[in-house]
Amino acid sequence: MSLLNKLIVTTLPLVPKPIVGKFSKRYIAGITLAQAVRVIKDLNGKGMMATLDILGEDVFERPAAEALRAEWPRVLDAIRSQELDSNISIKPSQLGLRIDKEFCYRNFKSIVEEAAARKNFVRIDMEDSTTTTDTLAIFRRLRAEGFTNVGVVLQASMRRSEEDVQSLVKEKANFRLCKGIYVEPAAIAFQGKEEVRNNFMLLLQLMLDQGSYVGIATHDEWLVDQASSLIQKRGLTPEQYEFQMLLGVREGLRDSIQKGGHRLRVYVPYGDQWYAYSVRRLKENPQIAGYAFKALFSGNHH
Repeated sequence: MSLLNKLIVTTLPLVPKPIVGKFSKRYIAGITLAQAVRVIKDLNGKGMMATLDILGEDVFERPAAEALRAEWPRVLDAIRSQELDSNISIKPSQLGLRIDKEFCYRNFKSIVEEAAARKNFVRIDMEDSTTTTDTLAIFRRLRAEGFTNVGVVLQASMRRSEEDVQSLVKEKANFRLCKGIYVEPAAIAFQGKEEVRNNFMLLLQLMLDQGSYVGIATHDEWLVDQASSLIQKRGLTPEQYEFQMLLGVREGLRDSIQKGGHRLRVYVPYGDQWYAYSVRRLKENPQIAGYAFKALFSGNHH
């Protein structure tokens, strides 16, 4: 990271909220569920599927986790009543993973039950390495209890992922495969771009070889091309996999994926925790933070 970008990242908290808000608009559907519904209707109209995420993670108070859990049935009802082509994605730390594992599991189970009753699907999001084992345990327990409407996420940056795939494919897990955004130590995570890319492709092959359904989540054109030729070689139909991207990121690539005849799902976050989410995205992408600062000093942030 350049010295300037480092400086920008450390001074991000000083950036006025409205400026961060301006940059967050393309990545976040809005604060309310109604705003998220509008964004998804628009995406569906363009032939894209969605997965809906309520912003907020690392919850340390039970009432806050319970309030978020209570929000999800409303989301599922909106998806059904508005006939949206969307499922939901939930972070375990939002439902109390850092408070109590059993409490978190019960919260998850109640949402997965609500989703099953509405014929919908829950993707258990993956967070940093401190949560990986517990997150996979929640997924396995739900599957053991007979829930088929639940899927997991694995990160290509993690050294353990190959082993996790080997065991999860036996359970016919439904995967989302992504690179992983968390900064992790070299002992547990690949550090180089090429290493992560190569591992991504290795994991994707393992998943597809075992007939697993994969959400191929990437904004990396090289990976999209490699994945597309892998799909072609295997003669897969569009119902056997999907590509996934974040809202507001690389929309040109999004269009070309669709033109290639692939199905595409867009990750649509909403909620009042937009500021923390945006600052995190800006820290991950100091270049955008640089634009935010330029806007601040050039005065075109009205």
